[in-house]
Amino acid sequence: MPRAPKSVLICGGGIVGLSCAYYLARDGWAVTVVERGAETADSCAQGSAGYVSPSHVIPLAAPGMVWKGLKWMLSSRSPFYIQPRLDSELLRWGWQFARSCTPEHTRRAAPLLRDLCLGGRRLFVELAAATGNAFELRTEGLLNLCQTAAGLDHEAHGLAALANELGVEARVLDARATAVLEPGVRMDIAGSVYFPIDAHLSPRKFIPALRGLLAGLGVQFHWQTSVTGWRTEGGRVTAARTANGELQADEFVLAGGSWSGGMLAGLGVRLPLQAGKGYSLTLERPRCRVTKPMILTERRVAVTPMGETLRFGGTMEISGHRDQVRPERVAQIIAAAQAFFPDFTPEDFAGIQPWFGYRPVSPDGLPYLGRFGRHPNLTAACGHAMLGVTMAPVTGLIVSEVLGGRPPSVPLELLQPDRFG
Repeated sequence: MPRAPKSVLICGGGIVGLSCAYYLARDGWAVTVVERGAETADSCAQGSAGYVSPSHVIPLAAPGMVWKGLKWMLSSRSPFYIQPRLDSELLRWGWQFARSCTPEHTRRAAPLLRDLCLGGRRLFVELAAATGNAFELRTEGLLNLCQTAAGLDHEAHGLAALANELGVEARVLDARATAVLEPGVRMDIAGSVYFPIDAHLSPRKFIPALRGLLAGLGVQFHWQTSVTGWRTEGGRVTAARTANGELQADEFVLAGGSWSGGMLAGLGVRLPLQAGKGYSLTLERPRCRVTKPMILTERRVAVTPMGETLRFGGTMEISGHRDQVRPERVAQIIAAAQAFFPDFTPEDFAGIQPWFGYRPVSPDGLPYLGRFGRHPNLTAACGHAMLGVTMAPVTGLIVSEVLGGRPPSVPLELLQPDRFG
């Protein structure tokens, strides 16, 4: 009699959880995904900028961010806003974040981020081929626009210099050379840094395309089913408890995004995470034709063409899972668009419903990826912050390697879920 395939329960049905399901199912695992939301519900990735960004080699916890964070937290209009509140988990996270904002951390993290992001890009190209490019992957690079000479100099001697040192090509361009690359929109800038290796896609088309692949692989889903606890025996997890009963498996993958830390209750482990709320606005019929994704550097706003639409998004708001829109933060995105692109007017954004989602942010700006020491059949795949789309496929591949007993594609020492104790 043939032996039944080993089973794995993936806790979380966002872009990372679905990617884990794909690579595990492809390896022959019997995969079940349990997701707190409905099948038609939104997810953090769907309203994102859709970047596939090997250029993002500097972690969020970078030198200088402590001072910027202290300054920015005084204004709810700032690019990185931490809402002051009496919360022991936030205070602990903030202390760990401050300890990570060092040159040494960036030096160690940058090559790892490069490899993870390049791996994600390579796998997106493969997935585009497998789906007939149903999610509109475009590999035309990314422009970091700088409105001031000081901003351009900072980018040139900071991110661009480090990227080139790591083998990720970065070209520093003046305003005229930038306009040659993007002639369809008038820009008020001093110049830009161009990253030819970067790419972008339409997340709302990627999720259905990936689910279609999973259906063909026999992956099972439990929608509107939250993990409320666990059953363990001898240090191993044997079942996840839900309101609809227990779900048993041989292996378990924690891929619950910004809710992942709270899902571990009762297991005696801690996973520091904060929900970093981001916003976006999508213009259905933009007045200007943009072909490449861009970052409005001084304002920390992303711009992405998606088919016939144009998406503006950004900001990082650490305020917990508060399902409310702060109008002042949306206003800052609109103001940034008008500052960099003078032809856009407030009327272009009138009546557009803002989207928001919660990025899972670890204190050191690196994802949690690997097995928990206390529970060796529980694997973390979360904490990707603003790189959830970029790193989703490579995270899925690495999880399949870990569970399959194969050497992982990248070293996991800096990514261990137990690294904060």
